Formats: sequence, structure tokens, C-alpha cells
Amino acid sequence: MINGRAHRYGDNIDTDRIIPGKYTKTLDISSLADHVMEDLDPHFKQKFRIGDILVAGDNFGCGSSREQAPIALKAAGISCIIARFYARIFFRNAINIGLPVLEVPNHEIQDGDALEIDMENGIVRNLSQGDLHQSTQLPKVMMDIVAEGGLVPYLRKYGDYHID
Repeated sequence: MINGRAHRYGDNIDTDRIIPGKYTKTLDISSLADHVMEDLDPHFKQKFRIGDILVAGDNFGCGSSREQAPIALKAAGISCIIARFYARIFFRNAINIGLPVLEVPNHEIQDGDALEIDMENGIVRNLSQGDLHQSTQLPKVMMDIVAEGGLVPYLRKYGDYHID
């Protein structure tokens, strides 16, 4: 179960808005976290609390295939992302690093709403509005990858070969 406060943004949030390109030339993940969402919302870092939930409209994570975008969000402490739909490469990059992402078509979640998320069943409870939303169900293997913390830990545990 994931519980957190919603930080709501609109449609077509691209990877450059999630983490500006000028910060992506580092392997220091905490540095990425320090700059997440700053071009879109300069006050994000002050408003956000670890465990909060990022909520978006259509086409979240569009633009480049920059995998630093989901890495920066996870490093910043985002517990889950809910969007109406995702750019497919962002969606898969998020799964691969173990960042929970749910597609909830037609949601009306507002900024500041208190949410409770049952990942296993794909249910999002909006405690502020009293609404219940059903997400598109993730395949079991994707749920397992997220549960293990990403693709590499998943393959270390379940793969037939060794990953260093």
C-alpha cells in the first residue's frame, strides 16, 4: 500500500521538464534529485515530501528516452506516479528502475489530494474526494520487477545468469 499527497501537473510533461538536460551529465543520483521538476515548478522541492505521489494528465514522460528522468523522480522520493497515459519508453524505464507507475484513464485527482494506492490490485483511493479509481493492470512480471526494486535486482534474483 502506498500513501501520499498528490502533486498534480498537466499534459505532455516531457523528460526535459522532469530533469533539465544540463543536469544529466552526472552519475550522482542525489544531484539529479536536487533538480527534479525545477523548470516546470520552481517550488517543487519545497512543497514535496518523501513518499508523495506525482500525478499527471496525458503523455507523461514524452520527449527523449532519457532514463535519468525516472531515476531523478525515484531518487527524489516519489513513491508512485499516476498519469492518464505515459510515453511508452518513460513507462518502461520507470518499471526497469522499480518506480511504481499506474495508468488511470479519466482520473480527476487534484493537487494536494490524499491518496492510497493498492498496487497489487491497481486501485487508487482518493481519500480527499472519496473517489475510487481502477488503473490499467500491470502484467505480473512488471509488478514483480517493481517489487524487487527494478530489472537488475529482479534478474539477480530470478535470472539464470549472473549480473555484476
